Amino acid sequence: MGTVETPHTIRQVLTEGFRLIGRFIRARPASFGLAVTGALTFAAAIVASAVVVGNVADDLIIPILDGGEAVESRWVGAVLAVVGVAVWKAAGITLRRTAAGWLQFGTAADTRYRLIEHQMNLKLSWFGRQSTGDLLAISETDARQGTFILAPLPFGTGATLLLVGSIVIITALDWVLGLLALVALCGIAAIDVLGAWRTFEAFQAVQRSRGAVSSVAHESFDGALTIKALGREDFETDRLRRSSEALRDDLIVVGRIWSSFRSIVESLPSATTIVLLIVGSLRIGTGGLTPGNLVTVAYLLALLSIPIQLVGYVLWDLAHSLAAWRRVEQVLQATDLISHGEIRARHDQTGAAVAGSSVAFSYAPDELILAGLDIDIPAGRTVAVVGATGAGKSTLAMLLARLWDPTTGSIRLDGRDLRDFARSALPGEVSFVPQEAFLFDEDVTGNITLGLGVGDAEVRAACRLAAADGFIHELPNGYATRIGERGTTLSGGQRQRIALARALVRRPRLLILDDATSAVDPSIETSILRGLQRADLPSTVVVVAHRPSSIRLADEIVYLENGLVVGHGSHDELLATIPGYARLLTAYEEDAARRRAEEERP
Repeated sequence: MGTVETPHTIRQVLTEGFRLIGRFIRARPASFGLAVTGALTFAAAIVASAVVVGNVADDLIIPILDGGEAVESRWVGAVLAVVGVAVWKAAGITLRRTAAGWLQFGTAADTRYRLIEHQMNLKLSWFGRQSTGDLLAISETDARQGTFILAPLPFGTGATLLLVGSIVIITALDWVLGLLALVALCGIAAIDVLGAWRTFEAFQAVQRSRGAVSSVAHESFDGALTIKALGREDFETDRLRRSSEALRDDLIVVGRIWSSFRSIVESLPSATTIVLLIVGSLRIGTGGLTPGNLVTVAYLLALLSIPIQLVGYVLWDLAHSLAAWRRVEQVLQATDLISHGEIRARHDQTGAAVAGSSVAFSYAPDELILAGLDIDIPAGRTVAVVGATGAGKSTLAMLLARLWDPTTGSIRLDGRDLRDFARSALPGEVSFVPQEAFLFDEDVTGNITLGLGVGDAEVRAACRLAAADGFIHELPNGYATRIGERGTTLSGGQRQRIALARALVRRPRLLILDDATSAVDPSIETSILRGLQRADLPSTVVVVAHRPSSIRLADEIVYLENGLVVGHGSHDELLATIPGYARLLTAYEEDAARRRAEEERP
């Protein structure tokens, strides 16, 4: 991932945080506006309720209790005023909470969409440097936590205005009480800012630890077969325990800082209220304040305890959200993007010609896998790519499908550079089937179509060509059978055949099989390859092959050594002219004979 400089000062944390809030608000101004309107409506209702209570005390309660005045019908107006303020307050709460929910959850969903969209545009080399579990944590936990500030933000905005309005009212009633209230609120705000800053880096450690726990858990679940087969359950459990305890320790640090600062902040409003009541009582004695005014002040202070805490929560959540958002930004700022052109896919019913010139590729600096490779595959031919382990066969197959780009040189399809195709256009002409077939937790038909608009007849025809139709009909619900995550209910050969059918149903002009039938019985593999040659497919077929029977079925052989094409011709031609090819085929045949003997041994 890209690196982001971590802010350390209070100013940097607040600047980054408010900039993040501004970005969220600009993305969804209507939701934020409605939420703040609801918060302001609620704040105004709070202020109005304090005024109403003070007036009721001065005009109704005190005259009745002290002066013995008759109640008569004056209570009706008081009740209507109290009920009206209550309805006013309820309307504000409903509007604020509904709009704030749309703001927060909508922004979190937008963030996940952005993350997925951006990652789908990144090169496979970027994914190779990441932890899948950590990426999952960023897409879920960090995306959610990064936008969590939006939950209290509208209420916090309204609460801030409520605090300002309350200070104005208290000051209007008595400037001494107003000054004391202002000093107290400024002190509380300063403590909250300091606490949020102190926890920022602690929150960052928490988010990193959450990613580590997710990463270990993902590996444990994904590698369950290996773990159980090797009896390493205790080791893996201990590994997850260590990462979980690290997360626990980080959360304890946050909790310790949080509780220390919050205990101070939450005690200050009560202390402030006591001081103001004492001072207010003295002010009544001097005639500078009426009992109703003091009731108004006391009622306001009682109502302000929650808004005061909420403003603090906004600051603390801002630090937590910023810590999570920086991990989201590390993904969004990744620059290993795949470049695309404007070429659209052709849908010709003919195979595609493939050519590569001076193709070099390396997974790491100074480690060339392919070095100046040249290749020319005529349209409509079946070509086997053969070579020893590490010769670059799979790398070439992935380059032909543009899952990687050459370090130097170019690969062309009917004279068109693969890098000039528009996004998602190349798969309209090229299908790639890897050795490790990935299947989704979906039924058979869904795994083959993957959303492609083809009918059942086309799906079944592709399955027959992939020699998959027979075993699919034997499944409990046939083509409607759910096959579990990664196709766990199927054998390796069955998964490979469904993956092959997935490619064939798209009728590609170039079909690339990277040892895609290695788990299939040799006789079935031979039947599949012969069927592909006879089928009415508009395909040039490139097969990375190891079995001699499969190699002999190809029209042409491309033989690789040390990242270079050292032979290109028929099987008999290469056998007679390329010693390395002859040795490799002999080794393949001896291995195949040994395997047959082992299978026939009683």
